[in-house]
Amino acid sequence: MNEISIPVNNEEVKGFLNLVNPEKLVIFAHGSGSSRLSKRNQFVASILNQANISTLLFDLLTPEEDKVDAYTREFRFDIELLADRLELVTEVIHKIEECEKINQNTKIGYFGASTGAAAALIAAAKLGDRISAVVSRGGRPDLAGDYLDKVKAPTLLIVGGLDLQVIELNKFAFEKVNCKKELDIIPGASHLFEEPGTLEIAAESSKSWFLEYL
Repeated sequence: MNEISIPVNNEEVKGFLNLVNPEKLVIFAHGSGSSRLSKRNQFVASILNQANISTLLFDLLTPEEDKVDAYTREFRFDIELLADRLELVTEVIHKIEECEKINQNTKIGYFGASTGAAAALIAAAKLGDRISAVVSRGGRPDLAGDYLDKVKAPTLLIVGGLDLQVIELNKFAFEKVNCKKELDIIPGASHLFEEPGTLEIAAESSKSWFLEYL
C-alpha cells in the first residue's frame, strides 16, 4: 500500500493506494470524523485487494480543513463538499504518477461508510456512467436527498441488523434509488460492525458486489 498525495484545487489530500489491478478501482469515502487511517475500511480494502481489486483510501478533508473540523465539525457533515471532493479526486487520480495506469477504461466503484455513503451516491449521480458500482456500509444514503433517483450505478446498501434507526433510513433511500439495487441487513451487527465476524460478512458482501459490477 503506497501513500500518495492527491491535488485538490490548490492543496493536497493524502491517500493510501494499492494498485493491484489497473482495470478495477474502488475509491473509499469515509464517514464523519474518519480518514484513510480507518481500520475498518482498511480491512475491507484488504479483502478487495485479495480479490484483485485496486483500492484508494484518501482523506476527504485537507490538513487545514481537518484542523478546523476538529474544533467546529463544520466540514464532516457538509455532504456536498465531501461529494465534490470525491468527484474531484475521481477525475484527477489518473494524473498522479503512481496512478498512470488508471484511464477511462478503468472500472471505478465507490465504497462509502456513514456520511461518506451519501457523498459516494451524490458523486456517482453526478459522474453517471463513469462509476460502475456503489456500496454503502452502515451508511446514511438518505442524506443524498434528491440525487438518489439519479444514481445509475448498481448500489448495495449494507446495514447491521441491530442498527434499527439506520435500517429505516436505508429502506427510505432504497425506495428512492431506481438502478440495480440490493439491501443487505446483516444479523447481529450494530452500526460499526464491531461484533465478531460481522465486518468480515460485510466485506465479503462488498467484494461480491464489486466483482459482479466492476
